[in-house]
Amino acid sequence: MFSTDSRKNQANKVCVAAGFSLKTEAKPVFTIAPAFVMPYMRGFTADIEKALFLRRFGVPFWGLTYVFGHNDMFWYRTEVSLGHFSVLATTVKEAEKLPQDLLADEKHTWLNGKRRYLAMTVGEGCILGASMAKSASQADLSKAYGVFAQEAKAVKEDYSPCTVNTDGWLATQKAWLSLFPSVLVILCFLHAFLKIRDRATKGLEEWFAPISSKVWDAYKAPTKASFAQRLRRLREWTEKEVPNLPMKSHTLDLCAKREQFIKSYDCEKAHRTSNMVDRLMKFIDRVCFDAQYFHGTENSAEQHVRAIV
Repeated sequence: MFSTDSRKNQANKVCVAAGFSLKTEAKPVFTIAPAFVMPYMRGFTADIEKALFLRRFGVPFWGLTYVFGHNDMFWYRTEVSLGHFSVLATTVKEAEKLPQDLLADEKHTWLNGKRRYLAMTVGEGCILGASMAKSASQADLSKAYGVFAQEAKAVKEDYSPCTVNTDGWLATQKAWLSLFPSVLVILCFLHAFLKIRDRATKGLEEWFAPISSKVWDAYKAPTKASFAQRLRRLREWTEKEVPNLPMKSHTLDLCAKREQFIKSYDCEKAHRTSNMVDRLMKFIDRVCFDAQYFHGTENSAEQHVRAIV
């Protein structure tokens, strides 16, 4: 048997070899864990990661059981356990690499047959935050996006993004401003165009083509002045030439939001459309659909969503 002092000396040698030191009066304690074993000794990483990789493609838990053994609940708990880690800190390791230009949006999902909202934050092509909101109110969205804010400030205490691109939902914009008062909220240009496109029935194709061409021509304007001028011309042309159709009112609505769209010219790298977050949302939605959405508790659904991303 080793004496207490002998065990301490042996532990110190291991820590020094790993680049750490044990706690003294002025030093922190580090837990050293082998990378080839999953937390709580759930299994070998090489075996578990292959099954979790297949979950990215919606392979059901019973399929994993058939191929890799164990049982369905083993794989479910293994996946959900990943939700305990910080989504942001797992992706971004260094504070200086935190994205300054973000995108945010909500995706409808279901928990025990009740509608829920999955609030997602995206930056640099990566999902940086995902949390469930009970409703689309400002209070619930602030709480959901607040998880991202907490994780970001754990990486960098004074972190505040420069811009965030959102759709026109006012509660989303207010939620971000409550979390980051200095953030510049950029209205998504694509969402405004989609409202026009959704009203373009087959009988209105002759009008949709010139309208869409003029809308995107305005979007490509290189400066604030030219953007504002092109929207003014679009509004004048629409009022004069386009008949009274639903498409006409939505085109005029787009022109009326000029001041909100024009903010993006103040930040060179700001996202003007929500394409990036929309693409990643499709992946999340497909996984949730294949699993028939969520049927447990609020907490299990939250952890499952975080594990998926």
